[in-house]
Amino acid sequence: MLRVENLTKSYGPLVAVDHVSFEVLPGDIFGFLGPNGAGKTTTINMIASLIKPDSGSISIDGQELSMNDTSLRKKMGIVPQEVAVYEDLSAKENLKFWGGLYGLKGKTLRDSVNQMLQLTGLQDRAKEQVKKYSGGMKRRLNMAAGLLHKPKLLLLDEPTVGIDPQARQKMLDMVRDVAGNDTAILYTSHYLEEVEELCNKIAIIDHGRILAQGTCEELKKIIGENRLLTLNGQFSAETTQKLTEEIENLNLVSFSENQVVFSLPMDVGTGVFLEKLLAAGFDIQNLSIKEPSLNTVFLKLTGRELRD
Repeated sequence: MLRVENLTKSYGPLVAVDHVSFEVLPGDIFGFLGPNGAGKTTTINMIASLIKPDSGSISIDGQELSMNDTSLRKKMGIVPQEVAVYEDLSAKENLKFWGGLYGLKGKTLRDSVNQMLQLTGLQDRAKEQVKKYSGGMKRRLNMAAGLLHKPKLLLLDEPTVGIDPQARQKMLDMVRDVAGNDTAILYTSHYLEEVEELCNKIAIIDHGRILAQGTCEELKKIIGENRLLTLNGQFSAETTQKLTEEIENLNLVSFSENQVVFSLPMDVGTGVFLEKLLAAGFDIQNLSIKEPSLNTVFLKLTGRELRD
């Protein structure tokens, strides 16, 4: 449904999106995972024809997208990071307005509005001004506006930012329901747990580049059967390097004077590691051990925590 090939966008010396390529099939929930400023929203905006790429191509339903092509845009639904609803209008009035912009009319528009109110659980407050809604309700209405015309491709840009856990779960359930109708979904987020729970395919992006992509299990295989050991304290580069030479298959993932991260195979006991650590004279304030996960994949690829 969506194919992106070598997409690139720069702003002066800053390369916001750097030769990004991926594919989203019908029924996929494709997670675009990365910290703030990684290039997620810029990619979404190029797919939505809001900004022009410097190079690369975007194809939707087998047709290449151009800035002047409105026919392909009608196949897309867009739910932006910032809630795009009119607070002085009711939910029903908002949906009628946005449905009209998509070209819906008469009974088709009325039926679609009612379906979206039902889907989002807003039917009992459909005639109430949106400014009286909670943040989660506004987010659900924002989602409904992007689904009115039954798009084949849905672009979701951080749709759960700033809402409580109950409202977030409701949003995730809605996304699953939409994907179950063979809609292709591109889902950007910096919430790792959310993406791991929801998405059947994931791409990790940072500094405008896709670092890895695949299923959750495929991504975890990147670090193999290794633990990640994070040490906080005071460290020297020389002592740290010496430790990696003394313990077989111990790899240094990242280093700073206050924190070091090692990758240790599961078949190497942590007792051996701790003995060597103490013998080397490390000044340790805290030690944490993480089993293989998406977070450890991201840490191995970028050398930093996801939410930094």
